[in-house]
Amino acid sequence: MRGTDDPTDEHWVDPEIIRPYVVTRGRTQPAHGRFDLISMALAVGPPPGPDAGLDPEHLRIIQLCREPKSVAEIAAYLDLPAGTIRVLLGDLFDRELVSAQEPRSEVDMHDMKMYRAVLDGLRSL
Repeated sequence: MRGTDDPTDEHWVDPEIIRPYVVTRGRTQPAHGRFDLISMALAVGPPPGPDAGLDPEHLRIIQLCREPKSVAEIAAYLDLPAGTIRVLLGDLFDRELVSAQEPRSEVDMHDMKMYRAVLDGLRSL
């Protein structure tokens, strides 16, 4: 079946869905890394040359990430879904072209002092 440009046609395919699918080659998850919306990405090393075999979106991410950017910021700049950006960042991370910093938990859940403080607070209620 072939899509048409007429949204009333039963074979019409929304181009907003097609582009992310094509950019990621159908992948929905990065090979490595989680890349939350607030994960920070930073380009490392010199920019890759034209023979690096990267897509334009990969190159744009590297350009944007010369300064740290979150997944949400990159998605907004490139006008692509965050899931698509996660896959592309995973590609760049695997090639060691970007580094990623996952968000840190504000509380160390293995800290006994924190548990005691919570219990003391509950007992005082």
